[in-house]
Amino acid sequence: MPYCSLACFKKHKEIPCEKPISSSEGNLEIPFEKPISSSGENLAFVPPLHVGKPMYVNEPREELNQSQLESIASSSEICEALRSEELRKLICNIDSSPEAENELEKAMKKEEFYVLTQKILSIINH
Repeated sequence: MPYCSLACFKKHKEIPCEKPISSSEGNLEIPFEKPISSSGENLAFVPPLHVGKPMYVNEPREELNQSQLESIASSSEICEALRSEELRKLICNIDSSPEAENELEKAMKKEEFYVLTQKILSIINH
């Protein structure tokens, strides 16, 4: 089952997402959505998720709760980082790849992506 916020899930249920165009098929234009938290406030801009691919969590404790997801989405640091087209492309490449773990390993070698992951970990560990 794919993971996203309640507001995001409702939007995906109404308007299904389409798989992003791979960078080999042309320039990757990533549209932004402005999700709304469960309390009704606007959150950070985020690209639409590819929800067709099932997600598996090895350990239940690895799942993020709604509060953690909203903290990430409302972080000004995360929002600012996601303004980077290069970073958004990396994330979309991971999401749309049949070899997502390999793409994630490649992305972690890029400083911009590594810094983003550290910011996310800092947010969810507080």
